[in-house]
Amino acid sequence: MDRLELAAWLRLTLTAGVGNTAARRLLARFGLPQSIFAQSEAALAQVTTPAQAKALGQVPEALAGLVETTWTWLQHDGTADGVARAVITLGDPRYPQSLLDTEDPPLVLYMMGAKRWLAHNPFPTAASLAMVGSRNPTAQGAENARLFARALREAGLVIVSGLALGIDAAAHEGALEAPGQTEGAPGTPPTIAVVGTGLDRVYPRRNLDLARRIAAQGLLISEYPLGTPPLAPNFPKRNRIISGLSQGTLVVEAALASGSLITARTAVEQGREVFAIPGSIHSPQSRGCHALIRQGAKLVESAQDVLEELRLPSTAAQSSAPDGASPAETGQTGLPEGPLLTALGFDPMGIDALVARTGMDAAALQVELLTLELDGRVARLAGGLFQRLERS
Repeated sequence: MDRLELAAWLRLTLTAGVGNTAARRLLARFGLPQSIFAQSEAALAQVTTPAQAKALGQVPEALAGLVETTWTWLQHDGTADGVARAVITLGDPRYPQSLLDTEDPPLVLYMMGAKRWLAHNPFPTAASLAMVGSRNPTAQGAENARLFARALREAGLVIVSGLALGIDAAAHEGALEAPGQTEGAPGTPPTIAVVGTGLDRVYPRRNLDLARRIAAQGLLISEYPLGTPPLAPNFPKRNRIISGLSQGTLVVEAALASGSLITARTAVEQGREVFAIPGSIHSPQSRGCHALIRQGAKLVESAQDVLEELRLPSTAAQSSAPDGASPAETGQTGLPEGPLLTALGFDPMGIDALVARTGMDAAALQVELLTLELDGRVARLAGGLFQRLERS
């Protein structure tokens, strides 16, 4: 789009009191935003409230600065680093159909990602799966997210998440780790991150390197203008985009008050599938998943469970793991288990309980646990607890 068209779309998004619903009514009645702003206040009042009609006649103070910033941002064409930028509006033929079919599609999507995706249709027709969960997952929960994302990406799914700490980050990492995700790889983006800030910012800062890798290989998306800081209300709001871009949503770990349950509820409202991985009955981070399963979410034990529910074929990339799952998902690591791992089971456990189960003295236990921790088979948790890890 040219600068005048961009300015008109940005003005529509900035107009005080005019939300997405009113804006869509205006677009349906008058066409492109330039036509909306050419109307008289009386004509606009036939579609909106009088207050909205009056606001549409006033140019927002922040508009000139935002247009300049956005136009300058768009001039980066990706020649040097392979990362391109785009603004796609509700009237653009490239706008994702899956999002158009939802109740509240954003008026504008800011996008940044690998030039090969943005050069054509940035939203592939291939199946996408949202993966969400706790920002403070257990060690096994984070590993499950990474392994499931990798296996499902190998099966051809685009992994969609929110770039948050914890499960989101692990899901993005797993998708990027899947074979064939190099810069020249054909097909579809390995992962899409839907963020709650402007795309000129990264939140949380700990995920800066991850955001850069997603930009180089996949896509970053936001409905928020450049310069938008991390405001609390924006994060649950962006969840409708995460689920709206996806055929299903997989909740890996979530407490009962988790924002991930908002994404799951939105997915249900959008007519999408919801999946949940069960966990320990003793873990607060599993209770949200268990609640979802009681409410009808599909219980997931392997990647194959997701593929079957979405009616997608397995691929040769998964042939090394039973039923399309990774060895870690099935617990078949091929490594000897040993009496300590058997005693530890799959729930977090303290030293005293392990002493009681194994009959070993505490000092010997600490030495063996340290060895297992260095081997990546046990994780040390807060509160002096240990948890068994299953890895491929």
